[in-house]
Amino acid sequence: MTNIYDELRELAAHATAEERYLYVPILMYDMGLDSARHALAEHHDMDELVEDLQALDSAGEAWGAKASELVHKVRHHLKEEETKFFQVSGKLLSDAQKVRLAGQYRKDYERMLGVVAER
Repeated sequence: MTNIYDELRELAAHATAEERYLYVPILMYDMGLDSARHALAEHHDMDELVEDLQALDSAGEAWGAKASELVHKVRHHLKEEETKFFQVSGKLLSDAQKVRLAGQYRKDYERMLGVVAER
């Protein structure tokens, strides 16, 4: 059974690999600037919420409220990715780019799982 801290490590690994192998390439296209910047800003907001969680007592009310805020932010972000960002990126990237970037993402995600576990 995974706990919340395992989930947060997976979230951090996913976010890092996604930023490197999806958001940054999309920033190279004028049509992708706004959506990639917005996605990066949301990742930053989620990082700050995770930092806030780590500073709080997990048995306290404040921790629960902050965790709920993070859940809301993650769900919002996922919905925007599915309905907006992936639509834009699908138009900008060639099939070959998608395959190459997906492979790089998976490799970096696995590597980052180890990196964040050491923190």
